[in-house]
Amino acid sequence: MNDPPVNNDRGRARYDGIAAWYDGIAQGSMVESEQALTDLLGPGTGLCLDLGCGTGLYFDTIRRTGRTPIGVDVSSDQLGLARQRSAFVVQGDASRLPFANDTFQTAAAIWISTDVDDFGAVGREVARTLQPGGLFVLFGVHPCFNGPCVESREDGARVVHPTYRVSARHHIARWWGRGGIRERVGGMWHIPLGELLNAIIDAGLRIAYVAEPREDPIPAVLALRAYKDTTCHQGSGPRQR
Repeated sequence: MNDPPVNNDRGRARYDGIAAWYDGIAQGSMVESEQALTDLLGPGTGLCLDLGCGTGLYFDTIRRTGRTPIGVDVSSDQLGLARQRSAFVVQGDASRLPFANDTFQTAAAIWISTDVDDFGAVGREVARTLQPGGLFVLFGVHPCFNGPCVESREDGARVVHPTYRVSARHHIARWWGRGGIRERVGGMWHIPLGELLNAIIDAGLRIAYVAEPREDPIPAVLALRAYKDTTCHQGSGPRQR
């Protein structure tokens, strides 16, 4: 069987053309992450926006918490598969959401921080479309120990290279395997931990809980829970004395 093509067409969504292949390889990560994500979300009701829902692999996880998932993604190919799992999906950009203010009780960003070019804009859109007091959960790549700056070694150790502070799309890293997801979608966006957390705070979301799920000796996943808090001002960096 031939490998699926690499998507080098800048006019298309990065996952168009490889949606079925990606759905297959992502199943294992979904199973491994399901319990931790369920715990992070906790029980709830109402509409849950699944940002960058891809093929809809996490719809059932969201449903089991009592919520109704509403998926949004830019890839028409991925949404074609997502519609087999739910009728409630919309094509759109997470940084320019096609929804009205105060629409959702919950929003979830699952494995998307490395795929969006402006996480700050995504955070602002989350805050805009969440109802006051609404819950936002982030579950994805740990910026410190998983990414283009991190080289995994056979003994389980990881080497963090100086490019950790380069917040940008990294198109290639010499330790990435051939034919993997990063090669097929043209790399990944890396955002350092401090910048990621400040993007959430600056959007007007109050971080209430941070975790490093799973039992890996060196965590590969970062998770957090935040709330839209209209009683506090948006963050603006360090205060001047």
